[in-house]
Formats: sequence, C-alpha cells, structure tokens
Amino acid sequence: MFLPGAAVRVTNVNDTYYGFQGQVQRTSDGKVAVLFEGGNWDKLVTFNASELEAVNPSRRGKG
Repeated sequence: MFLPGAAVRVTNVNDTYYGFQGQVQRTSDGKVAVLFEGGNWDKLVTFNASELEAVNPSRRGKG
C-alpha cells in the first residue's frame, strides 16, 4: 500500500517510465497516481500498484 507523499520507483520494464522515481499523489482501486518532476516539466501518471516499489529516502547513491 502506498500513501500520498511516498517516494516510489517504476519497476515495469515495459513502461516508458521504467526506473523513474516520483511522488505518490493519490491511490484508488489498486491504481496509484505518481507525480514526476524534472526541470521545467511535471507529469502525473497512473500505474497499477504492482508496477511500483517504495524508495528508501534515507539511502544514498554511491559517491
């Protein structure tokens, strides 16, 4: 279950947004609306909950 405000990543390899990370805006009937923000664009896309995974916000990339 994803709650609004949670960070998620798209895991469906057949999706255009595969690997993108966004923020959950709303959930309804097994569908999750995710907001992607990047530079000068914002996009709200709906996914099945099974196509997403939670992102651990405390985890940092290699650096």
